Amino acid sequence: MTTATAIATDADPGAGVSIPQDIAGYLPAARRFAGQVAAAADRIDAERQLPPELAADLADAGFFRLLLPRALDGAELPHPDFLRILEIFAGVDASVAWCLNQNNVFATSAARMPPDTARQIWQEPRAVVTNGPPTPACRAVPVAGGYRLNGRWNLSSGSDHATWIAALAPVAAADGAHNGATPAASPPAAPSSADSPPADTAGPRILLMPKCQVQIVDSWQVSGLRGTGSFSFEVADQFIPQEHTYIQDGTPWADGALYVIPRTLLFAAGFATVALGVARRSLEIAIEVAGRRMPYRSGVLLRDQQTTQRAIGEAHAWHSAAHAFLQDRAAAVWDAADRQRSLTLEQRMACGWRLPTAFARRRRWWMPPIRCAAPAPSTRATPSSGVSRICTSSRNTCRGIMCITKRRGSIFWGWSRRGRFKGRAWRRIEGIKP
Repeated sequence: MTTATAIATDADPGAGVSIPQDIAGYLPAARRFAGQVAAAADRIDAERQLPPELAADLADAGFFRLLLPRALDGAELPHPDFLRILEIFAGVDASVAWCLNQNNVFATSAARMPPDTARQIWQEPRAVVTNGPPTPACRAVPVAGGYRLNGRWNLSSGSDHATWIAALAPVAAADGAHNGATPAASPPAAPSSADSPPADTAGPRILLMPKCQVQIVDSWQVSGLRGTGSFSFEVADQFIPQEHTYIQDGTPWADGALYVIPRTLLFAAGFATVALGVARRSLEIAIEVAGRRMPYRSGVLLRDQQTTQRAIGEAHAWHSAAHAFLQDRAAAVWDAADRQRSLTLEQRMACGWRLPTAFARRRRWWMPPIRCAAPAPSTRATPSSGVSRICTSSRNTCRGIMCITKRRGSIFWGWSRRGRFKGRAWRRIEGIKP
Protein backbone atom coordinates (compact mmCIF):
# COMPACT_ATOMS: atom_id res chain seq x y z
CA MET A 1 0.00 0.00 0.00
CA THR A 2 1.22 3.48 -0.80
CA THR A 3 1.75 5.31 2.47
CA ALA A 4 1.84 8.85 1.19
CA THR A 5 0.90 11.01 -1.73
CA ALA A 6 1.80 14.56 -2.65
CA ILE A 7 -0.42 17.51 -3.43
CA ALA A 8 0.37 21.08 -4.32
CA THR A 9 -0.50 23.91 -1.96
CA ASP A 10 -1.79 27.38 -2.71
CA ALA A 11 1.24 28.92 -1.05
CA ASP A 12 3.65 27.08 -3.35
CA PRO A 13 1.82 25.34 -6.22
CA GLY A 14 5.01 23.64 -7.28
CA ALA A 15 5.74 22.11 -3.89
CA GLY A 16 4.48 18.70 -2.82
CA VAL A 17 3.05 17.99 0.62
CA SER A 18 3.32 14.44 1.86
CA ILE A 19 -0.07 13.11 2.94
CA PRO A 20 -0.35 9.75 4.73
CA GLN A 21 -2.78 7.18 3.41
CA ASP A 22 -3.12 4.98 6.51
CA ILE A 23 -3.25 5.24 10.28
CA ALA A 24 0.45 4.49 10.66
CA GLY A 25 1.26 7.76 8.92
CA TYR A 26 -1.45 9.87 10.52
CA LEU A 27 -0.87 9.04 14.20
CA PRO A 28 2.66 10.51 14.38
CA ALA A 29 1.49 13.56 12.43
CA ALA A 30 -1.45 14.00 14.80
CA ARG A 31 0.85 13.92 17.82
CA ARG A 32 3.08 16.56 16.24
CA PHE A 33 0.08 18.75 15.51
CA ALA A 34 -1.18 18.28 19.07
CA GLY A 35 1.77 20.31 20.34
CA GLN A 36 1.07 23.05 17.82
CA VAL A 37 -2.61 23.09 18.76
CA ALA A 38 -1.84 23.20 22.49
CA ALA A 39 0.41 26.22 21.95
CA ALA A 40 -2.38 28.01 20.08
CA ALA A 41 -5.21 27.04 22.46
CA ASP A 42 -5.59 30.45 24.08
CA ARG A 43 -5.57 32.15 20.69
CA ILE A 44 -8.16 29.72 19.36
CA ASP A 45 -10.42 30.54 22.30
CA ALA A 46 -9.89 34.31 22.05
CA GLU A 47 -10.37 34.58 18.27
CA ARG A 48 -13.23 32.04 18.15
CA GLN A 49 -11.74 30.24 15.19
CA LEU A 50 -8.87 28.04 14.16
CA PRO A 51 -5.94 30.32 13.28
CA PRO A 52 -5.74 30.49 9.47
CA GLU A 53 -2.20 29.11 9.39
CA LEU A 54 -3.15 26.18 11.63
CA ALA A 55 -6.22 25.36 9.54
CA ALA A 56 -4.09 25.55 6.38
CA ASP A 57 -1.43 23.25 7.86
CA LEU A 58 -4.05 20.72 8.94
CA ALA A 59 -5.60 20.79 5.47
CA ASP A 60 -2.22 20.43 3.75
CA ALA A 61 -1.47 17.40 5.93
CA GLY A 62 -4.76 15.78 4.95
CA PHE A 63 -6.58 16.10 8.28
CA PHE A 64 -9.77 17.32 6.61
CA ARG A 65 -9.74 14.35 4.19
CA LEU A 66 -9.60 11.50 6.67
CA LEU A 67 -13.03 10.09 5.72
CA LEU A 68 -13.17 11.32 2.13
CA PRO A 69 -13.39 8.61 -0.59
CA ARG A 70 -10.06 7.57 -2.07
CA ALA A 71 -11.47 8.36 -5.50
CA LEU A 72 -11.37 12.03 -4.42
CA ASP A 73 -7.82 11.79 -3.02
CA GLY A 74 -9.09 11.16 0.50
CA ALA A 75 -7.66 8.76 3.07
CA GLU A 76 -10.96 6.87 3.63
CA LEU A 77 -9.69 5.64 6.98
CA PRO A 78 -11.57 2.97 8.92
CA HIS A 79 -13.79 4.81 11.38
CA PRO A 80 -12.18 3.35 14.53
CA ASP A 81 -8.82 4.65 13.27
CA PHE A 82 -10.33 8.08 12.73
CA LEU A 83 -11.53 8.07 16.35
CA ARG A 84 -7.99 7.38 17.54
CA ILE A 85 -6.78 10.49 15.74
CA LEU A 86 -9.68 12.53 17.06
CA GLU A 87 -8.90 11.56 20.64
CA ILE A 88 -5.37 12.94 20.32
CA PHE A 89 -6.67 16.37 19.35
CA ALA A 90 -9.47 16.28 21.94
CA GLY A 91 -6.86 15.95 24.65
CA VAL A 92 -5.37 19.35 23.81
CA ASP A 93 -8.25 21.43 22.44
CA ALA A 94 -11.93 20.57 22.19
CA SER A 95 -12.66 23.13 19.46
CA VAL A 96 -10.09 21.72 17.03
CA ALA A 97 -11.29 18.17 17.67
CA TRP A 98 -14.91 19.23 17.22
CA CYS A 99 -14.17 20.86 13.85
CA LEU A 100 -12.19 17.84 12.67
CA ASN A 101 -15.10 15.55 13.49
CA GLN A 102 -17.74 17.85 12.02
CA ASN A 103 -15.90 18.57 8.79
CA ASN A 104 -14.60 15.03 8.23
CA VAL A 105 -17.90 13.29 8.91
CA PHE A 106 -19.72 15.66 6.59
CA ALA A 107 -17.10 14.86 3.92
CA THR A 108 -18.57 11.34 3.77
CA SER A 109 -21.50 13.01 2.01
CA ALA A 110 -19.24 13.34 -1.02
CA ALA A 111 -20.15 9.72 -1.76
CA ARG A 112 -23.78 10.80 -2.29
CA MET A 113 -23.17 13.98 -4.25
CA PRO A 114 -23.04 13.96 -8.03
CA PRO A 115 -19.48 12.72 -8.69
CA ASP A 116 -18.60 15.71 -10.88
CA THR A 117 -19.71 18.10 -8.13
CA ALA A 118 -17.69 16.23 -5.52
CA ARG A 119 -14.61 16.41 -7.76
CA GLN A 120 -15.20 20.13 -8.32
CA ILE A 121 -15.25 20.77 -4.57
CA TRP A 122 -12.37 18.53 -3.47
CA GLN A 123 -10.01 19.23 -6.34
CA GLU A 124 -8.95 22.12 -4.13
CA PRO A 125 -6.42 20.58 -1.67
CA ARG A 126 -7.69 22.72 1.23
CA ALA A 127 -11.36 22.11 0.56
CA VAL A 128 -13.66 21.96 3.60
CA VAL A 129 -17.45 21.83 3.52
CA THR A 130 -19.41 23.04 6.52
CA ASN A 131 -23.11 22.85 7.25
CA GLY A 132 -25.64 23.63 9.96
CA PRO A 133 -29.23 22.82 10.93
CA PRO A 134 -31.85 24.93 9.14
CA THR A 135 -34.33 27.27 10.75
CA PRO A 136 -38.04 26.75 9.96
CA ALA A 137 -38.12 29.52 7.36
CA CYS A 138 -35.56 27.84 5.08
CA ARG A 139 -36.88 26.78 1.70
CA ALA A 140 -35.69 25.81 -1.77
CA VAL A 141 -38.07 26.59 -4.64
CA PRO A 142 -37.64 24.71 -7.95
CA VAL A 143 -36.84 26.98 -10.87
CA ALA A 144 -35.44 26.41 -14.35
CA GLY A 145 -32.16 24.52 -14.01
CA GLY A 146 -32.09 24.27 -10.23
CA TYR A 147 -33.45 25.87 -7.08
CA ARG A 148 -33.90 29.31 -5.59
CA LEU A 149 -32.70 29.18 -1.96
CA ASN A 150 -33.62 31.38 1.01
CA GLY A 151 -33.11 31.01 4.73
CA ARG A 152 -30.77 30.92 7.69
CA TRP A 153 -28.74 28.03 9.09
CA ASN A 154 -27.11 27.94 12.54
CA LEU A 155 -24.23 26.18 14.28
CA SER A 156 -22.03 25.91 11.20
CA SER A 157 -18.79 24.67 12.77
CA GLY A 158 -15.61 25.58 10.94
CA SER A 159 -17.16 28.47 9.03
CA ASP A 160 -13.92 30.43 8.89
CA HIS A 161 -11.77 27.76 7.26
CA ALA A 162 -14.55 26.28 5.09
CA THR A 163 -14.49 26.74 1.32
CA TRP A 164 -18.01 25.45 0.52
CA ILE A 165 -21.33 25.56 2.35
CA ALA A 166 -23.98 22.82 2.48
CA ALA A 167 -27.54 23.92 3.24
CA LEU A 168 -30.26 21.40 4.09
CA ALA A 169 -33.68 22.73 3.07
CA PRO A 170 -37.16 21.42 2.34
CA VAL A 171 -38.25 21.78 -1.26
CA ALA A 172 -41.27 24.06 -1.60
CA ALA A 173 -43.85 23.73 -4.31
CA ALA A 174 -43.24 25.84 -7.37
CA ASP A 175 -46.05 28.15 -6.22
CA GLY A 176 -44.40 28.61 -2.80
CA ALA A 177 -47.15 26.71 -1.00
CA HIS A 178 -44.76 24.98 1.40
CA ASN A 179 -44.08 28.14 3.36
CA GLY A 180 -46.99 30.24 2.29
CA ALA A 181 -44.70 32.34 0.17
CA THR A 182 -45.23 33.84 -3.24
CA PRO A 183 -43.68 32.07 -6.19
CA ALA A 184 -39.99 32.70 -6.70
CA ALA A 185 -39.07 34.19 -10.04
CA SER A 186 -36.79 32.21 -12.32
CA PRO A 187 -33.37 33.72 -12.97
CA PRO A 188 -33.13 35.53 -16.29
CA ALA A 189 -30.25 33.30 -17.34
CA ALA A 190 -29.89 30.27 -15.14
CA PRO A 191 -26.49 28.61 -15.52
CA SER A 192 -28.00 25.36 -16.71
CA SER A 193 -29.19 23.92 -19.99
CA ALA A 194 -32.47 22.74 -18.45
CA ASP A 195 -35.60 24.64 -19.52
CA SER A 196 -37.83 23.46 -16.69
CA PRO A 197 -37.63 23.00 -12.91
CA PRO A 198 -36.13 19.73 -11.62
CA ALA A 199 -38.56 16.82 -11.79
CA ASP A 200 -37.34 15.17 -8.58
CA THR A 201 -38.35 17.54 -5.78
CA ALA A 202 -39.50 15.06 -3.14
CA GLY A 203 -38.22 15.53 0.40
CA PRO A 204 -35.48 17.84 1.71
CA ARG A 205 -32.30 18.35 -0.28
CA ILE A 206 -28.79 19.50 0.47
CA LEU A 207 -27.73 22.44 -1.68
CA LEU A 208 -24.05 23.25 -2.15
CA MET A 209 -22.51 26.63 -2.84
CA PRO A 210 -19.11 28.35 -2.50
CA LYS A 211 -18.77 30.23 0.79
CA CYS A 212 -18.60 33.53 -1.06
CA GLN A 213 -22.30 33.12 -1.93
CA VAL A 214 -23.52 33.18 1.68
CA GLN A 215 -23.59 35.83 4.39
CA ILE A 216 -21.82 34.69 7.58
CA VAL A 217 -23.58 35.90 10.74
CA ASP A 218 -21.58 36.24 13.97
CA SER A 219 -23.93 34.45 16.34
CA TRP A 220 -21.34 32.39 18.23
CA GLN A 221 -20.98 34.28 21.53
CA VAL A 222 -20.44 31.39 23.92
CA SER A 223 -18.22 30.33 26.80
CA GLY A 224 -17.20 26.84 25.65
CA LEU A 225 -16.13 25.46 22.27
CA ARG A 226 -15.53 29.05 21.24
CA GLY A 227 -12.85 28.11 18.73
CA THR A 228 -15.24 26.07 16.58
CA GLY A 229 -16.45 29.27 14.92
CA SER A 230 -19.96 27.80 14.76
CA PHE A 231 -21.48 30.87 13.18
CA SER A 232 -24.74 31.11 11.28
CA PHE A 233 -25.09 31.78 7.58
CA GLU A 234 -27.87 33.34 5.53
CA VAL A 235 -28.84 33.04 1.89
CA ALA A 236 -31.21 35.37 0.07
CA ASP A 237 -32.67 34.39 -3.28
CA GLN A 238 -29.57 32.43 -4.31
CA PHE A 239 -29.75 30.27 -7.41
CA ILE A 240 -28.29 26.76 -6.90
CA PRO A 241 -27.79 24.60 -10.01
CA GLN A 242 -29.48 21.20 -9.96
CA GLU A 243 -26.12 19.44 -10.20
CA HIS A 244 -25.05 21.10 -6.93
CA THR A 245 -27.85 19.44 -4.98
CA TYR A 246 -28.52 15.93 -3.74
CA ILE A 247 -30.70 13.89 -1.40
CA GLN A 248 -28.66 13.14 1.70
CA ASP A 249 -29.91 9.58 2.21
CA GLY A 250 -29.45 8.60 -1.42
CA THR A 251 -27.45 5.59 -2.56
CA PRO A 252 -23.68 6.25 -2.35
CA TRP A 253 -21.62 5.81 -5.49
CA ALA A 254 -18.54 4.88 -3.40
CA ASP A 255 -18.54 1.29 -2.14
CA GLY A 256 -16.50 1.74 1.05
CA ALA A 257 -17.81 0.56 4.41
CA LEU A 258 -17.78 4.15 5.71
CA TYR A 259 -20.61 5.12 3.42
CA VAL A 260 -23.12 2.56 4.59
CA ILE A 261 -22.95 3.77 8.21
CA PRO A 262 -25.62 6.43 8.88
CA ARG A 263 -24.03 9.81 9.23
CA THR A 264 -25.72 10.35 12.60
CA LEU A 265 -23.83 7.38 14.03
CA LEU A 266 -20.54 8.75 12.72
CA PHE A 267 -21.26 12.15 14.25
CA ALA A 268 -22.36 10.64 17.58
CA ALA A 269 -19.29 8.43 17.94
CA GLY A 270 -16.99 11.31 17.01
CA PHE A 271 -18.49 13.87 19.35
CA ALA A 272 -18.58 11.30 22.16
CA THR A 273 -14.86 10.76 21.52
CA VAL A 274 -14.28 14.51 21.77
CA ALA A 275 -16.15 14.59 25.09
CA LEU A 276 -14.14 11.69 26.46
CA GLY A 277 -10.85 13.23 25.34
CA VAL A 278 -11.70 16.52 27.04
CA ALA A 279 -12.90 14.63 30.13
CA ARG A 280 -9.59 12.80 30.30
CA ARG A 281 -7.77 16.13 30.15
CA SER A 282 -9.98 17.48 32.95
CA LEU A 283 -8.93 14.50 35.10
CA GLU A 284 -5.29 15.26 34.41
CA ILE A 285 -5.83 18.90 35.41
CA ALA A 286 -7.57 17.84 38.61
CA ILE A 287 -4.72 15.48 39.52
CA GLU A 288 -2.15 18.18 38.78
CA VAL A 289 -3.94 20.78 40.90
CA ALA A 290 -4.56 18.31 43.75
CA GLY A 291 -0.82 17.64 43.91
CA ARG A 292 0.11 21.25 44.59
CA ARG A 293 -2.87 22.84 46.32
CA MET A 294 -3.72 22.82 49.99
CA PRO A 295 -7.12 23.89 51.36
CA TYR A 296 -7.04 26.85 53.71
CA ARG A 297 -6.00 25.85 57.26
CA SER A 298 -6.09 22.14 56.49
CA GLY A 299 -2.36 21.52 56.29
CA VAL A 300 -3.01 18.62 53.89
CA LEU A 301 -2.65 18.60 50.13
CA LEU A 302 -5.80 17.90 48.14
CA ARG A 303 -4.30 14.70 46.76
CA ASP A 304 -3.94 13.29 50.28
CA GLN A 305 -7.57 13.86 51.26
CA GLN A 306 -9.95 10.93 51.06
CA THR A 307 -12.73 12.98 49.47
CA THR A 308 -10.44 14.02 46.63
CA GLN A 309 -9.15 10.48 46.11
CA ARG A 310 -12.70 9.16 46.00
CA ALA A 311 -13.84 11.81 43.51
CA ILE A 312 -10.88 11.23 41.22
CA GLY A 313 -11.23 7.46 41.48
CA GLU A 314 -14.93 7.50 40.64
CA ALA A 315 -14.36 9.88 37.75
CA HIS A 316 -11.55 7.68 36.40
CA ALA A 317 -13.79 4.61 36.61
CA TRP A 318 -16.63 6.34 34.77
CA HIS A 319 -14.25 7.59 32.10
CA SER A 320 -12.65 4.19 31.58
CA ALA A 321 -16.04 2.45 31.37
CA ALA A 322 -17.45 5.00 28.90
CA HIS A 323 -14.28 4.88 26.80
CA ALA A 324 -14.30 1.08 26.63
CA PHE A 325 -17.99 1.02 25.78
CA LEU A 326 -17.61 3.58 23.02
CA GLN A 327 -14.68 1.72 21.48
CA ASP A 328 -16.56 -1.57 21.62
CA ARG A 329 -19.71 -0.22 19.96
CA ALA A 330 -17.84 1.74 17.31
CA ALA A 331 -15.71 -1.32 16.47
CA ALA A 332 -18.81 -3.55 16.27
CA VAL A 333 -20.56 -1.18 13.86
CA TRP A 334 -17.45 -0.89 11.72
CA ASP A 335 -16.98 -4.65 11.61
CA ALA A 336 -20.60 -5.17 10.51
CA ALA A 337 -20.36 -2.46 7.85
CA ASP A 338 -17.05 -3.81 6.56
CA ARG A 339 -18.29 -7.41 6.35
CA GLN A 340 -21.86 -6.88 5.18
CA ARG A 341 -21.71 -3.48 3.45
CA SER A 342 -24.96 -2.76 5.30
CA LEU A 343 -26.31 -2.39 8.83
CA THR A 344 -29.42 -4.04 10.20
CA LEU A 345 -31.95 -2.04 12.17
CA GLU A 346 -30.82 -3.81 15.35
CA GLN A 347 -27.19 -2.86 14.70
CA ARG A 348 -28.17 0.74 14.13
CA MET A 349 -30.17 0.87 17.32
CA ALA A 350 -27.48 -0.80 19.41
CA CYS A 351 -25.03 1.97 18.55
CA GLY A 352 -27.26 4.88 17.63
CA TRP A 353 -29.28 5.05 20.81
CA ARG A 354 -26.71 3.82 23.31
CA LEU A 355 -23.91 6.13 22.22
CA PRO A 356 -25.93 9.24 23.11
CA THR A 357 -26.93 7.55 26.37
CA ALA A 358 -23.30 7.00 27.41
CA PHE A 359 -22.56 10.48 26.11
CA ALA A 360 -25.24 12.22 28.22
CA ARG A 361 -24.46 10.25 31.39
CA ARG A 362 -20.96 11.66 31.51
CA ARG A 363 -22.40 14.47 33.66
CA ARG A 364 -22.08 12.02 36.57
CA TRP A 365 -18.34 11.53 36.19
CA TRP A 366 -16.81 14.72 34.86
CA MET A 367 -18.23 17.06 37.52
CA PRO A 368 -16.11 15.77 40.49
CA PRO A 369 -12.72 16.45 38.84
CA ILE A 370 -13.91 19.81 37.54
CA ARG A 371 -14.97 20.76 41.06
CA CYS A 372 -11.46 19.93 42.21
CA ALA A 373 -9.86 22.08 39.50
CA ALA A 374 -12.44 24.82 38.89
CA PRO A 375 -11.25 28.45 39.14
CA ALA A 376 -12.20 30.35 42.29
CA PRO A 377 -12.68 34.14 42.58
CA SER A 378 -9.27 34.62 44.21
CA THR A 379 -5.86 32.95 44.43
CA ARG A 380 -6.60 31.83 48.00
CA ALA A 381 -8.27 28.43 48.22
CA THR A 382 -11.62 28.22 49.99
CA PRO A 383 -11.85 26.07 53.14
CA SER A 384 -14.87 24.10 51.97
CA SER A 385 -13.90 22.97 48.50
CA GLY A 386 -10.18 23.50 48.14
CA VAL A 387 -10.59 24.95 44.65
CA SER A 388 -8.23 27.61 43.33
CA ARG A 389 -7.50 29.71 40.30
CA ILE A 390 -5.94 27.75 37.45
CA CYS A 391 -4.49 28.64 34.08
CA THR A 392 -6.54 29.84 31.12
CA SER A 393 -6.17 26.60 29.17
CA SER A 394 -7.53 24.63 32.13
CA ARG A 395 -10.56 26.90 32.39
CA ASN A 396 -11.11 26.43 28.66
CA THR A 397 -11.07 22.65 29.16
CA CYS A 398 -13.71 22.84 31.88
CA ARG A 399 -15.90 25.21 29.86
CA GLY A 400 -15.48 23.06 26.77
CA ILE A 401 -16.80 19.88 28.29
CA MET A 402 -19.75 21.68 29.90
CA CYS A 403 -20.61 23.17 26.51
CA ILE A 404 -20.37 19.75 24.85
CA THR A 405 -22.85 18.38 27.40
CA LYS A 406 -25.40 21.07 26.69
CA ARG A 407 -24.90 21.17 22.94
CA ARG A 408 -25.03 17.50 22.04
CA GLY A 409 -27.46 16.62 24.81
CA SER A 410 -29.97 19.11 23.44
CA ILE A 411 -29.91 17.43 20.04
CA PHE A 412 -30.17 13.82 21.18
CA TRP A 413 -32.42 14.32 24.17
CA GLY A 414 -35.44 16.16 22.86
CA TRP A 415 -34.95 19.83 22.09
CA SER A 416 -32.75 22.47 20.56
CA ARG A 417 -33.30 26.16 21.09
CA ARG A 418 -31.23 26.99 18.06
CA GLY A 419 -33.45 26.40 15.07
CA ARG A 420 -36.29 25.13 17.27
CA PHE A 421 -35.84 21.58 16.00
CA LYS A 422 -37.26 18.82 18.17
CA GLY A 423 -35.14 15.73 18.66
CA ARG A 424 -37.50 13.60 16.60
CA ALA A 425 -37.32 16.03 13.66
CA TRP A 426 -33.52 16.05 13.84
CA ARG A 427 -33.31 12.28 13.77
CA ARG A 428 -35.66 12.16 10.78
CA ILE A 429 -33.59 14.71 8.89
CA GLU A 430 -30.39 12.80 9.66
CA GLY A 431 -31.82 9.66 8.13
CA ILE A 432 -32.54 7.40 11.09
CA LYS A 433 -35.89 5.79 10.44
CA PRO A 434 -38.12 4.48 13.21
